[in-house]
Amino acid sequence: MLLKIAKTTALAALTLCTLNAAEYNAQAEKDRLALIDYFEAKFENPEKNRATFFPYSTDEELKENIISGLKFEDFSIGNYAFSKNGKVSYEEINEFPPYEEFLENGEKLYNTKFANGNSLATCFPDPVEAGAKYPYFDEKRKEVISLTVAINECRTSNGEKAWNTSKGEMAHVQAYFASSAKEEEKTVDVKIESAEAAAAYERGKEYYYTQRGYLKLNCAECHVQGAALRVRNESLSQLLGQTTHFPVYRLKWGAASAKNDGLGTLERRMGGCVKDQGQVPPKAESQEMRELLFFMAYMSNGLKIDGPDIRK
Repeated sequence: MLLKIAKTTALAALTLCTLNAAEYNAQAEKDRLALIDYFEAKFENPEKNRATFFPYSTDEELKENIISGLKFEDFSIGNYAFSKNGKVSYEEINEFPPYEEFLENGEKLYNTKFANGNSLATCFPDPVEAGAKYPYFDEKRKEVISLTVAINECRTSNGEKAWNTSKGEMAHVQAYFASSAKEEEKTVDVKIESAEAAAAYERGKEYYYTQRGYLKLNCAECHVQGAALRVRNESLSQLLGQTTHFPVYRLKWGAASAKNDGLGTLERRMGGCVKDQGQVPPKAESQEMRELLFFMAYMSNGLKIDGPDIRK
C-alpha cells in the first residue's frame, strides 16, 4: 500500500489537467487516507503485527514501550504518541517548557516597528491565521509560500534585513504564531486547488520517497516504514503529524547553544535530517524545500497544531 503512495504515473499527470477545482486534491487525499490507515494498522496491536510492521523490534520493546490502539488524532505529537518512555519525559519537561522566553520574545518582535513604521503585524495582522495558514500554494505566484519565506519577504519589502531561516528571531516569531493557532485549537488545513498546486505536491512527495545521497536513503524509510524503530536512544517519528509541532525546542540544540536558544524551524530540522541521509539538503527558501514541506503538511491535514514543542 505504501509503495502505491510513492508512485506518480504519467497517466495521473495527464489526467490532472482535466480535473475540476474541487478534484485537484484527489490524489493527495487518497495518499493521506492511505497513510492514516497504514499507521492506525501499524499501532493497532504491535505485538500481534510484529512480522508486518516491527520485524526488528524486541519483544520487550513492543510490550513495554510501544503504545497500541492509536487513532488519527493521537499522532499530532510525533513520536511521543507511541513511546511510553518518551511520553513520560516529554510531559515532565513540558511542565516548565524551555521555550517560554523565546515565545515571549516572538510576540515582542512581532510588534516591533521597522524603520519605516510598519511591523510584522502589518504583514500578518492575525497571528492565529499566520500560525495556521502556511505553507500554502499562492495561485497568483504559482509557487508554495512557507512561513519562513513570508516573514523574510515582509522584512525585506519594508527595507529590513532577512533573518536567519533556521533559528533565532525567525524561530521565535514562528513560535508565537504557532502558539496563537494552538490556543484557538486550529488544525492543519493545506489546500490543493489547481493543477499547479497538485504538481507542487507531487514534486514534494517525490522528494520524500526518492533515495538520494551516498547512503541511498529516503525520508520514508525512517518515517513511514521505519517509524517507531529505535535508533540509539530515540524512536523514529512518523510522517503523520510530523509538521504540527514546529518550531521545536530540541534539547540537543539547546545544549550546543551558548545562549541555550535551542528553538529551531522546520527547515532547520529537515536540513539536518537530509544531511543524516548523506545528502546535501536544499536551501531553506528553495522551491525544493518549500514543496517538500507542502507535501508533508498536507499529510497532516486535520491534525491539531501543537507548536511550539520540545524534542530531544
